[in-house]
Amino acid sequence: MHTLTVTTPGPDRSPRRPRLSLPAGSCDSHVHVFGPHSRFPFAPERTFTPEDVPLEDLQSLHSFLGFDRAVIVQSACHGADHSVVLDALERGKGRYRGVALVGPTTTSADIEKWHDAGMRGARIHFAAHLGQPPSRDEIARIVDLIGPFNWHLAVHVTGSALLDFVDRIDEIPLRIIFDHMGRFDISDGREQPERRVLKDLLAGDDVWVKLSGADRISKKTPGMDDAIELARELFKSRPDRCVWGTDFPHPNTHGFMPNDGDLVNTLAQITDSPAELEQLLVTNPTRCFDFSPNEVP
Repeated sequence: MHTLTVTTPGPDRSPRRPRLSLPAGSCDSHVHVFGPHSRFPFAPERTFTPEDVPLEDLQSLHSFLGFDRAVIVQSACHGADHSVVLDALERGKGRYRGVALVGPTTTSADIEKWHDAGMRGARIHFAAHLGQPPSRDEIARIVDLIGPFNWHLAVHVTGSALLDFVDRIDEIPLRIIFDHMGRFDISDGREQPERRVLKDLLAGDDVWVKLSGADRISKKTPGMDDAIELARELFKSRPDRCVWGTDFPHPNTHGFMPNDGDLVNTLAQITDSPAELEQLLVTNPTRCFDFSPNEVP
């Protein structure tokens, strides 16, 4: 454990064993790796400081829960230095895919190198706690860099930002994946235009959603019934365009830290059959993140 002042608590390190048995090749489609700081320092310009949660912690959790694959998303706390994710991709030997943070100094040579390592997407933020959102010109530059490699664009929106982003969809000729079900306000009694817009977008061309972050958006913790209901609604509307993730180790979760075994159990409320579970955890991620069916030992 590092000696920095931690602003973001670590995960629940005593996961409960899920009641649900996961199919072979299951993918946790949204996770992060933090440090260890002694080897992979956090960025000086970071907006939060997490505990060390190295790859070994993630691997131990996945072995316990039953996941064979994962999509590891570069965290803003590591900034432009992707060493922590590249190390995980190398050690994963095909089990992992990565999502990068493409910045103003990123070159096409960087993208080519990252692609060969297993990166398959770039993430952009429209979240106040992670700094200034990218401009249209900045997004266009990212699209130009990653387009030749057929990467997806992961879009992290919060609040009503999804509604503002809709006008940009036609400017992005790539697969778009909305993180954490759009992270809009799902309070009881609130009219939710974001809910309708997200479902409309899923009906269009190559737009996907991660059914992750239930703990972030729920107003009814610890059961998270409201967020689970949204996840089920999105999955039933486009079962071929949804993937699922734990969001381990749950950065910037405040007031409620989910147990990852309990999160896995919510899959029984989102899907109705083993076939649907396999589609959500195996078939869809394989296609979405360019996994090879032969890459799971």
